[in-house]
Amino acid sequence: MIRRILSNQYIILALRILLGLTFVFASIDKISDPSTFAKAITNYKLISGSLSLMVATVLPWIELLCGLAVLSGMYLRGGALLLCLMLSAFTLAVITGLIRGLDISCGCFTLDPDVNKIGWQKVFENLGLILASVVLFYSESKHFLLNVDSN
Repeated sequence: MIRRILSNQYIILALRILLGLTFVFASIDKISDPSTFAKAITNYKLISGSLSLMVATVLPWIELLCGLAVLSGMYLRGGALLLCLMLSAFTLAVITGLIRGLDISCGCFTLDPDVNKIGWQKVFENLGLILASVVLFYSESKHFLLNVDSN
């Protein structure tokens, strides 16, 4: 059953589109306003302001590049692995924020502090995205990939 999922070209394509577009769209606001994204990161109270600005400047570009890698199929495994790692770290940050009773925006798709508050729904959404990235990492489908080989 798992092997059939991992080799089904249409399931893999759907997961690539879902995961890739999610991270391309998630990166746009963050790239355009890193200082506001740094405030969203600081709200989790896990890292300091100066470090959060560095993370807020670099992380959205990694999200964008990984999203494009997954969408195109070029460097699919690397993009899926990095997205899985970022999603895992973010999910842990959300869980610790919930346990500490923080009432903050997740900072995912919009930097509006009153939108997308963290909650258990966000944890379950992220677990679904983590599962998608793991499936893509182990995918055996070679269909619908941009080919970087000249052969």
